[in-house]
Amino acid sequence: MAVHELNAEGLNCPLPILKAKKALKAVPQGEILHIRSTDPGSVADFAAFCNQTGNELVSSSTEGDIYKFEIKRA
Repeated sequence: MAVHELNAEGLNCPLPILKAKKALKAVPQGEILHIRSTDPGSVADFAAFCNQTGNELVSSSTEGDIYKFEIKRA
């Protein structure tokens, strides 16, 4: 299983979501995309994104000013 990562640091809404949507297209079904963001709104945005698209938000955490997400592609 390959590691799939997206660095969306420094990007504001809606760019982290748009870049994640594009990056997920290259992630095989059942694998995880790891995302790093600095946009505080991305916490709610990624939860809503996964709810709407059927992808699974495996984890969401914060380390200082960095928000980390793991999304499993449906």
